[in-house]
Amino acid sequence: MKAGSSGGNLKNSRITWALASYAAIVLAFRVWLARPPLGLSLGQNLIPAFACFVLLLAPLWFFGFGAGELLREAIHSRWLRILVPTLLGVPYVVFAIPTSNFHWQFAGTVFVLPLALAALLEPALPARLSWRDALVLAALVAVYMLRVLAGAWPYPGLGALPKLYVADLALYLYLVVRRLQGMGYSLFPTLSAVLIGLREWVFFLPFGLGLGAALGFIHFHHHVPSARGVIAGVLVTFLLVAIPEEMFFRGILQNLLETRLKPWIALVTASALFGLSHFNKGASFNWRYVLLAAIAGVFYGRAWRAHRQLLASAITHTAVDVVWSLWFR
Repeated sequence: MKAGSSGGNLKNSRITWALASYAAIVLAFRVWLARPPLGLSLGQNLIPAFACFVLLLAPLWFFGFGAGELLREAIHSRWLRILVPTLLGVPYVVFAIPTSNFHWQFAGTVFVLPLALAALLEPALPARLSWRDALVLAALVAVYMLRVLAGAWPYPGLGALPKLYVADLALYLYLVVRRLQGMGYSLFPTLSAVLIGLREWVFFLPFGLGLGAALGFIHFHHHVPSARGVIAGVLVTFLLVAIPEEMFFRGILQNLLETRLKPWIALVTASALFGLSHFNKGASFNWRYVLLAAIAGVFYGRAWRAHRQLLASAITHTAVDVVWSLWFR
């Protein structure tokens, strides 16, 4: 009786935390979107943009509190599992029609891509990395890196929306369709995740600061940022950078690579690919950025692998990026 009661209380606390934190995040971003210059650039398109953001953020957030597992248990039909992710195209329509930015090529992509990738993963797959996984992951990377959906949200400040769409799709494909084990995609805060995340950040600091300074990549800025600036940096980085990237590179990629390679080789491989994903950050190939990102990726991967907690690696990732952007960029 006590065990059941304890389990029910934990579930209720997760639901309460998920709803309360989501509401707080949505409110914070509503204030942020309304501030100049972003609010002025969006003008009358602010409400559709905000509604689209709220819809795209929901899967990313609530999957971190068990929504993925609930969907996985509730959907028994293979055809329904293939059809459900097409709903990820709805946020685009919510934004595009009121703003007169509806284009069939983007609508086709956001509705058909989930259908095709879910169908590719739907047949029972072995636990090990397969050629189907390689195709799906390559397609997701291509859509994001080639900016296939950049024109779907053609306003300054909305560049994160394509990333949210791709992240939502990846989550559904690998938590619900592929049923990948060991992702550790939980955003419920735990002391273990916080301590491990901060520990790996401290371990990375000598490499990031020492090597970054030696390569001329970082330069210290003598200023004290405002508390609001720090909070905004942490929130935006955690939600729009750390969680999507850690989910893909650690929860999915490194996880799958470990089924074929030794853990340390999988860690190095995922970290190298993570570093290479930063090749286009600038006018030309920035090998310093790629190298430092790859080294940082090793520590992100260590944080995730310690107890297979994605929140731990997301904390390390957030701390590294926020410190860099505020004082060394």
